[in-house]
Amino acid sequence: MSVLQNKIAIITGAGAGFGEGIARLFVQEGARVLIADLDAARAQTVAASLGPAAFAVACDVSKGQEVKQAVDACVQHLGVPDIVVNNAGTTHRNQPMLDVDEATFDRVFNVNVKSIYHMARAVVPLMRQKGQGVIINIGSTAGIRPRPGLTWYNASKGAVNLMSKSMAAELGPDGIRVNAICPVMGATGLIEQFLGTADTPEARARITAGIPLGRMSTPEDVAKAALYLASDAAAFITGVELPVDGGRTI
Repeated sequence: MSVLQNKIAIITGAGAGFGEGIARLFVQEGARVLIADLDAARAQTVAASLGPAAFAVACDVSKGQEVKQAVDACVQHLGVPDIVVNNAGTTHRNQPMLDVDEATFDRVFNVNVKSIYHMARAVVPLMRQKGQGVIINIGSTAGIRPRPGLTWYNASKGAVNLMSKSMAAELGPDGIRVNAICPVMGATGLIEQFLGTADTPEARARITAGIPLGRMSTPEDVAKAALYLASDAAAFITGVELPVDGGRTI
């Protein structure tokens, strides 16, 4: 039997990158998945490619009402979610910390951090009623071993990592497991922002030089970690920061 047979999952930012990779593997393993993304067209494209097991909604995760509407759509079209992957994220361009304007700072924290608050308010009551649930937050190695140039992004991911542990401690008695996955940089749509320069082989080489396994992360790497944490194989795993980083945080 497939690992996630009959499970229902919400994945934010699933129109591309890590989120799309997670959605594809979850459907492959038997789950029905709500594809939530700021870009409605991309969400629809991914859902269409996955067939009847996927349903797409447009969602700005920084807005509580839109998150609630996405959860309501999941309940209506697929059922009460067993799994939520808070994957949607953004960053500011790699630059000196004082050069980041306040609006950009607010956007980074609203998308990366406040979104999890919004999602928790929408899904935790449903999971409590079921007496079980899995929440996976996509943190980052940036919240474990920060580097200059991405200070405010690093701080937002540090918040995600710690929030995941605190949520795990508080929601454990309700049968809800919460874990964070912390990927190293991958070749996603945000790569030039992270690099602060054009995406060239030379720029990528500077990144991979600090990764013992010698490459960046892929959506498949992150998806496999998410599959494990969402599955019954991880039934006793909660409050973990799982680096998917080729050794970057050693």
